[in-house]
Amino acid sequence: MSSVEETEVASPVQAAARKRPRPGERREQILQALAAMLEQPGAERITTAALAARLEVSEAALYRHFASKAQMFEGLIDFIESSVFTLIKRITEPRGQSDDAAGGTQQALRIVTMVLQFAERNPGMVKVMVGDALVFENERLQQRMGLFFDKIEASLRQCLREGAESAGSSTPTADAQLRAALLGDLMRGRMLRFVRSGFKRSPAADLQNVLAVLH
Repeated sequence: MSSVEETEVASPVQAAARKRPRPGERREQILQALAAMLEQPGAERITTAALAARLEVSEAALYRHFASKAQMFEGLIDFIESSVFTLIKRITEPRGQSDDAAGGTQQALRIVTMVLQFAERNPGMVKVMVGDALVFENERLQQRMGLFFDKIEASLRQCLREGAESAGSSTPTADAQLRAALLGDLMRGRMLRFVRSGFKRSPAADLQNVLAVLH
């Protein structure tokens, strides 16, 4: 085989090796790798050295895309918030007049179901949601996840208050606050159990029967 032919055979490989990730692609790869490492049951604190080794890049390459590891976790939290609150908006957006007094309550139960299903599909993310992955990280990350659940409970209260008002409750706000808190505790407890079981116990298992009791 001539040298020209050898060059022609090798050139696609060389071109692929020289190909650079699209803008934002490397950042996304880093976050995906971090989430995948968090999916390992019992995984200890993830270091930037371990993350860089998984991606086969230098730690300096990571810091070209993120100023700190805390910023990497913030990237995961951004994804969690965007995904969950987009779906909550779809669940709660007006869909025309309804005379169903349980409509608001059903929306609240759908929100709980959605959050737990999201957690089950994203085991790495649920470690962030319950705070396990953030224990040794910047305190503001824990605070941000606390605010995340506060916002979910606020959505639940709104739905439940509307349901209680439609049902003729004399104390719709108090009823909604109590039930939203119970549902919030249910979500966090099931997600925590999911993590503690090494992702073996589904957070959404038998959920409809449990929610029927709380209805």
